[in-house]
Amino acid sequence: MRIQRLVLATGNASKLRELSALLAPVGIVVEAQGPVRVATVEETGASFIENALIKARHASRCMDLPALADDSGLAVDALGGAPGIHSARYAGSHGDDEANNRKLLQELAGRPEAERGARFICALALVRHAEDPVPIVCVGEWRGTIAETPAGSNGFGYDPLFIVPERGCRSAELSPEEKGRLSHRGRALAQLLARLNEGA
Repeated sequence: MRIQRLVLATGNASKLRELSALLAPVGIVVEAQGPVRVATVEETGASFIENALIKARHASRCMDLPALADDSGLAVDALGGAPGIHSARYAGSHGDDEANNRKLLQELAGRPEAERGARFICALALVRHAEDPVPIVCVGEWRGTIAETPAGSNGFGYDPLFIVPERGCRSAELSPEEKGRLSHRGRALAQLLARLNEGA
């Protein structure tokens, strides 16, 4: 089944921009889910994959379209994988990037560079319909380290603190195009596009 239109199951405008730009070249028309059409669903999963599937099935059910959902976050080695699936609300309020970054720096205060390893993780789940028994699930990882101070004005979330080893700069200092090629989301999407091209 060739997918020509899908709903992107996110209320995050930054994720919508990133994923729409990455999907545009393959001719998939992306519709945003709106709060009127798709109410927020509780993310009760214990992993990025589980939460991505919950969101994709919910959006597909509400919109009667194939749906793609992303669940992503930052896993810091020294913190046992935290903030993990709680990345967006690490400091308490959902989506408060500044507070989340501040809390992360406090948790890692005094740790040397060797103990500041981290990885961004993105799980993408695509369902052809709400009850799809064989969803396509792809996971991308992007390894780096956490800086002691933020820098850069691009991106969102923890991008100002995430040092990209192959570039020697923060993720927030990359252009959107370069971030799209290197990032966890770009890597997961590359896997997804390959699966779609294979007729998955």
